[in-house]
Amino acid sequence: QVQLVESGGGLVQPGGSLRLSCTASEFTLNYYSIAWFRQAPGKEREGISCISSSDGSPYYADSVKGRFAISRDIAKSTVFLQMSALEPEDTANYTCAAVFLDSCPGTNIKPALIGSWGQGTQVTVSS
Repeated sequence: QVQLVESGGGLVQPGGSLRLSCTASEFTLNYYSIAWFRQAPGKEREGISCISSSDGSPYYADSVKGRFAISRDIAKSTVFLQMSALEPEDTANYTCAAVFLDSCPGTNIKPALIGSWGQGTQVTVSS
């Protein structure tokens, strides 16, 4: 079973940056695309980024495009989400997930396509 562990969350001031990591079981990135989701209190879960296992192509939701960047280190079985120009509206619990496809179907990924979820890491943007 695929295991995913997130890290890197925390408290940051508006305009600041954070880098989240999603470390997966060995060889996961060879077979699964990896997506990042976030959920703020009282709001629905939002898919914000995905990186395809086939060729590393990145996908972003409009809400984070131009501010967030997804990347991967296959040797370390880790996917990164570099977040810049953070806004209070980015405050949420961020979770990575393994997608049953070698190419991301965008960022609005149906739960049936998710093979495994991480436990999540909290990001709080506040002054």
